[in-house]
Amino acid sequence: MASTENVAQLEVQQSNDGTRSRFIRAFLRNRIALFGLGIVIIVVFCAVAAPYIAPYDPNKINPVDRLTPPGSKYFLGTDDFGRDIFSRLLYGASISIQIAIIAQGIAVTVGVTVGLISGWYGGIIDDVIMRITDAIFAIPGLIFLIVWVNIIDTSQWTFFSNIGFDPQKASIFVALGLIGWASDARMMRSQVLSLKEREYIIAAQALGVSVPRILIRHILPNAIAPTIVLATLGIAGVILTESGLSFLGLGVQIPNPSWGTMIDAGRNFTTNAWWYAVFPGVAIMITVLGFNFVGDGLRDALDPKLYE
Repeated sequence: MASTENVAQLEVQQSNDGTRSRFIRAFLRNRIALFGLGIVIIVVFCAVAAPYIAPYDPNKINPVDRLTPPGSKYFLGTDDFGRDIFSRLLYGASISIQIAIIAQGIAVTVGVTVGLISGWYGGIIDDVIMRITDAIFAIPGLIFLIVWVNIIDTSQWTFFSNIGFDPQKASIFVALGLIGWASDARMMRSQVLSLKEREYIIAAQALGVSVPRILIRHILPNAIAPTIVLATLGIAGVILTESGLSFLGLGVQIPNPSWGTMIDAGRNFTTNAWWYAVFPGVAIMITVLGFNFVGDGLRDALDPKLYE
């Protein structure tokens, strides 16, 4: 039994290797996607290395340097408390990337698991799960997040404090993950419905291979690519959503540096300190464009029409 299964899996693996090499070549030919990948790499590097490359403490108040324009001392100027905007942007990148990646990790984990179960078992299980996803799609995301942050008492979230996460940030990425899994579930379900009719899956079933083994070893590796595309695009959406919440005063709270709170504070100084709100807005725009370019490049590279 194991030998027959291994032969089928080897044939699938060889096919996947050829598809993977074509995908890599298609992605590398996409200049916009490579440009976006460069942006993502730079932003992630800045987020990770913020404590080492930031020239100043992002929360240090310097009244003497209040609203200093960009120059040699302060590369991007200072805010109304004399804090270095460049340093705050770097730390803000760390917050935004951390929330976005963890939120998408939650969404993908839930969505993939639910999609695998729904697509494989079908019937009443599929009907119930799909109605739940319909309900999730019907909930206005921003309204859900506003209600969530207002009713959840993060002081009780000691688990996240014990593992080094700010409970307030944890509340945000949990909420974003819970509201964002439905599209991943639908995508995975559609992939499973297609793959479970393939010959090697039918052969594995005939050989008595367990359902968890089929799902994890045979179906998941062949169905995960579109979900990766959704997750990449979803990271950009999470960054925008988190910034919007912070702009409304419902996300990351001051004095923690967040791009959204920086724009909110800077909008009061647009006439005499344009840099205050402009640079955080530019940071959001560039980061979101980078992830969108990468997501579009992945989607184009996975287009089966390219391989006909």
